[in-house]
Amino acid sequence: MKYRSLALLSTLVLGSGLVACSSSGGAGDGRTALDVWLMRDSVSAQFQKEFETGFEKAHPGIDVKIQIQEWEGIGEKVTAALASNDAPDVIEVGNTQVAQYAQSGGLTDFSDRVAELGGGDWLEGLAKPGSYDGKQYGIPYYAANRVVIHRTDLFEKAGIDPARIRTRDQWIAATRKLNTGGTQGIYLPGQNWYVLSGFVWDEGGDLAVKSGGGWKGGLDSPGALRAMDFYRRLQALGKGPKDSDEARPPQAEVMAKGQVAQIVAVPGGAKVIEEKNPELKGKLGFFPVPGKTADGPGAVFTGGSDLVVPAVAAHQEEAFTLIRELTGDAWQKKLAVAMSYVPNKTTLAGAVADDPGTAAMAAGAVNGHATPNTPQWAAVEAKNPIKEYMTAVLTGEDAASAAAEASRTITETLGGDS
Repeated sequence: MKYRSLALLSTLVLGSGLVACSSSGGAGDGRTALDVWLMRDSVSAQFQKEFETGFEKAHPGIDVKIQIQEWEGIGEKVTAALASNDAPDVIEVGNTQVAQYAQSGGLTDFSDRVAELGGGDWLEGLAKPGSYDGKQYGIPYYAANRVVIHRTDLFEKAGIDPARIRTRDQWIAATRKLNTGGTQGIYLPGQNWYVLSGFVWDEGGDLAVKSGGGWKGGLDSPGALRAMDFYRRLQALGKGPKDSDEARPPQAEVMAKGQVAQIVAVPGGAKVIEEKNPELKGKLGFFPVPGKTADGPGAVFTGGSDLVVPAVAAHQEEAFTLIRELTGDAWQKKLAVAMSYVPNKTTLAGAVADDPGTAAMAAGAVNGHATPNTPQWAAVEAKNPIKEYMTAVLTGEDAASAAAEASRTITETLGGDS
């Protein structure tokens, strides 16, 4: 399963063949042919077939044509589709990508239909980035976020009950206890900025904030500095590298070597660990990232997808009907169980109660956030001064000075005044 908003879509593709991918005409028998683009690993073949059959039975005048798209190069392909006269009727996009598509005016505004879709219960980490300039363009589809994957045997040996780790201070105390002998209490690489972001949000800060008519970097705020200090203390309770992220080397593979008690990752990382080290099967558990207080779980970055409708789509009402069904309670519950996703509404978390990893995700998702909702944020991730800032602090540089420098770079990249 790929968590599309956890990585930048940056590979260029040619726009040729786009017309062949979309066909918004009639089905030839008086039915409306509705073209839908869903992304690779968004649905299984079985779920896709079940949905198509169920939807067409409920709506006999619509013929659903789902085409599975690849994530590589999809940004350019969607941009080309929105500018064409032959766009698909419904497109799945990464939740943090909605703003860049909406900025051009290429998406249909669903602001007046949010209530009809049950928007009051949507996960904020999907709904907020699905809006732009006060209007709702993206309809929350499904979510995923990080949890703490831990060695249950090591926790038991240390006399630690993960269910009692409710606060960050308790997490530090437990991790310090686990960090003994040849065991790392936690493997936390120095540049895992998604994890840092959660701590920043817990402290009431953000990576960037609106300032006047633009955006200003926020890493130098008091809250963000407190978050970085907590990250520094947690990271020190293991041997994670200070100058690389969770992909270099892959942290699940590091944990599979048997000397790590915890990592912060999406639950799918447990499968990688077990594949690399079958001796760890049955010895992995999950709990939400702890919060600053025991009132609730810690803030997490929400990855996932929204559904959008191109403004030029030929079948606007039929497209809305499909979105209403696919994001409605009945199909959301089925999708969550089938794909181990977090449903799009806080009220549906119980649907994944029998899946420990997904249940931990759903518990954390109630405090989910997204990156700053500006079309220019992708450019910040491309430069990623946040990573450089984290390494600077972890290697001894003054946090306030390093944060101020990183914030200036974010401000300049977002087009603000430094």
